[in-house]
Amino acid sequence: MSTGTYAPKPGAAPVGRMIAAQAALETRMLLRNGEQLLLTVVIPSLLLVLFSTVDIVTVPVSTTGGSGKAVDFLAPGVLALAVLSTAFTGQAIATGFERRYGVLKRLGASPLPRWALMTAKTLAVLVTEVLQIALLTAIALALGWSPQGDPGSVLLLLVLGTAAFSGLGLLMAGTLRAEATLAAANLVFLLLLVGGGVIVPLEKFPDAARSVLELLPISALSDGLRAVLQGGAALPWGDALTLAVWAALGLGAAAKFFRWE
Repeated sequence: MSTGTYAPKPGAAPVGRMIAAQAALETRMLLRNGEQLLLTVVIPSLLLVLFSTVDIVTVPVSTTGGSGKAVDFLAPGVLALAVLSTAFTGQAIATGFERRYGVLKRLGASPLPRWALMTAKTLAVLVTEVLQIALLTAIALALGWSPQGDPGSVLLLLVLGTAAFSGLGLLMAGTLRAEATLAAANLVFLLLLVGGGVIVPLEKFPDAARSVLELLPISALSDGLRAVLQGGAALPWGDALTLAVWAALGLGAAAKFFRWE
C-alpha cells in the first residue's frame, strides 16, 4: 500500500452538489418554519375553502366560466397568491433576516459562489411552490373545480410570476432593514390580496383604479391563469409580457442594489 492512499484532497465540492445541498437545506428550513407555513399554505387554503363555500364575494357571471362555480374563478387567483406568498413575501422576510444576522455574509465567503446561493434559494422556492400548487389543486378539485386550458401555458405563467416576485422580494430584502422588510412584505401581501384580482374581481374597482391595478404582477398572473384555466384560452401574451417586464426589472434591480451586509 502506498503512503499516499489516505492523503487528504482539500478543495470545494462540485458547484452542482453544493447548490443541491444548499437548496435542500433552504427547503427544510422553510418547511419547518411555522410562520412561513401559515403564510404559504394555511392562508391560501383557508381562503380557497372559505370563499368557495360561503357567499361572501359576488363573482360576476361573465367571469365564472361555463360552470358558474365560484371555485372556478377563485382557484387560479389563489394559485397566484401562493406564488406571491412564497416567492415574494416568504423569501423577502427570510433573506432579510439572514442578511441582518450575517448569514449571507458568511455564506458569501464560503466556497459556495454567491450566484449559486441565489440559485439554491430559487430552487427551494420552486420546490415549495410545487407542494403548494399540488395541495391547492387537490382542495380545488374536491370543491368542484373544473380546470381547462394548456398546462404548458400555466407552467410558463407560474415561472414568469415566480421570477417577477423573486426579483422584487430579493430587492426588498437586500436594500431594507430586516424589520422594515418584515412589515413591508406583509403589508404588500395584504394589499395585493385585496387589490390584485385574487379574491375580488378587478371589475369591482373604479375604472381609474382598475387601469393601474391591471399593471401589477399579481393581477397579470391571476388574470392570466384565470384566462387559461377557466376560459380555456391560449397563452395570454399581454399578461405574460407584463410578468416578463416585472421579472426583468426586479431581478435586474436586485442584482445591482442587493447588499450582502
